[in-house]
Amino acid sequence: MKTLSQSPTAPDFVQNPYPFYERARKAGPFFHWQDYGLICTPSAAAANAIFRDRRFGREVPPDLARPIAPHTAPFYAVEAHSMLELEPPRHTRLRSLVLRAFTSRRIANLHGDVESLSHSLIDALPEGDFDLISGFARSLPVIIIARLLGVPEAMADQLLHWSNAMVGMYQARRTHEMELAASNAARDFSDFLRGYVEERRKAPADDLITQLIAAESEGERLSTDELITTCILLLNAGHEATVHTIGNGVKTLLETGSVPQLLSPETLPGTVEEILRFDPALHMFTRTAYESVEVMGHTFARGDQVALLLGATNRDPALWDRPERFLPERTAKPHLTFGAGLHFCVGAPLARLELQVALPILFQRLPGLRLAEPPRYADVYHFHGLDRLMLAR
Repeated sequence: MKTLSQSPTAPDFVQNPYPFYERARKAGPFFHWQDYGLICTPSAAAANAIFRDRRFGREVPPDLARPIAPHTAPFYAVEAHSMLELEPPRHTRLRSLVLRAFTSRRIANLHGDVESLSHSLIDALPEGDFDLISGFARSLPVIIIARLLGVPEAMADQLLHWSNAMVGMYQARRTHEMELAASNAARDFSDFLRGYVEERRKAPADDLITQLIAAESEGERLSTDELITTCILLLNAGHEATVHTIGNGVKTLLETGSVPQLLSPETLPGTVEEILRFDPALHMFTRTAYESVEVMGHTFARGDQVALLLGATNRDPALWDRPERFLPERTAKPHLTFGAGLHFCVGAPLARLELQVALPILFQRLPGLRLAEPPRYADVYHFHGLDRLMLAR
């Protein structure tokens, strides 16, 4: 297996990781990323197989788990109840209960909220050049999640602060200070939600927290800790990815042109899927082998970790024709932006709804949009999103 070196915080990589992915692809289905100390795959076939193979999972077996540093304990106390980090049977139970509350009907009913909020955020933009990330992309998903949960919209800035601090734990530039901030945010976020959950137990409302409290499957219900972690997961995972996808998508649309044609009712679904494929928000997701297992010529031992490089798999020429081109008219195929298998993203329908509603409104209301300065990506790998996106009317 070939070993490659590439700092995930190097400025050239942060701005454009795709050349490294192509270099890695030439090494075969797997390579060793020296900077992470991880076996990685840029192969769509290998990643798809691993996502769906029950011999791999997110949960690290207890006998192989690394000790948790005391200052990170509050963060991992929340993670301990996250269905994103668990495997069956706990994952099956949690996901089943969550899906009984987080229904397709409830998501579809948010269409009007996304529409009205998009208009309100555009109305509030300054007359001159503006930053789409701070003025639109960050606000829309967090306010929608707040409405969904039943949390006051006035809490949006605080929710953003907690979310941004917690996702710092997944970034390559993670420091001791970021770990402390993530743990403090996890503790404060949990304390806030605990009070809210107790309030909803006494006074149910038409919101997701109430539905999660009421959800029952085969006599099982979510514990308070599980419910709190689920709410935090829905905010952090749904918000962070959607912010980056809106920013990356608008950047791509402006750089490639033909915006009106790409956002017509007939072409919109294909355009959104191509945005999700072409420049996704999440570029790395890890799995642990639970036994000795062979995948595409490589044998993983129990406990081995493998990183699935989603930014690379979505541009695999073995699956996609001209993968480096943004082609919304291409024949639809499943991409791995939302994962696959047991852990397929529960928030995928909401993310698609937000993109399909917000993007046409943005370009209809501001038809002369153009880039005011070269876009710059933020140093947040393994996420991939813009620090800001300055636009001119």
